[in-house]
Amino acid sequence: MKKSEWDEAVVIALGANLKGPFGSTRELLEAALDRFADEGLVITHRSSWWRSAAWPDPDEPAFLNGVVLVETELGPRETLAALHRIERAFGRDRTRKNAPRTLDLDLIAHGRLVMDEDGLVLPHPRAAARRFVMGPLAEVAPEWRLPGTGERAAVLMGRCEVGLDAERLG
Repeated sequence: MKKSEWDEAVVIALGANLKGPFGSTRELLEAALDRFADEGLVITHRSSWWRSAAWPDPDEPAFLNGVVLVETELGPRETLAALHRIERAFGRDRTRKNAPRTLDLDLIAHGRLVMDEDGLVLPHPRAAARRFVMGPLAEVAPEWRLPGTGERAAVLMGRCEVGLDAERLG
């Protein structure tokens, strides 16, 4: 993808701190990525896996996180619905906010769209503050710019306030 194309990317953050029936959270996340194409989400770029303490309660199991860029014909609401279907297939329980979870898929951006309506806010309102999102995103698309502000992922990574312990795994 050329730098000028970063702006059109659909950006999805992944995370898990429970392995469910899989051998590890890494295996669970890899299996979840295998489902993306079935939902019309074609992965074009993906980050390394990053580890970070659970937030807001660091006593919970640590998270494994990453970011993918996808191409899709789906609109933002359809993309979000596809991500929720994948989460459900992997046992995501949304009954308690910030609880440990098998799979968390966040729609960070859908191209350059800026919107806030009926449960969908783009870009994701807290992504720019989270190192476990901006670190992986800066790894694969340092020139990507946050819709609405134009700030680059590489710059935002240096200003994160949450998940400062996030580190890329080898």
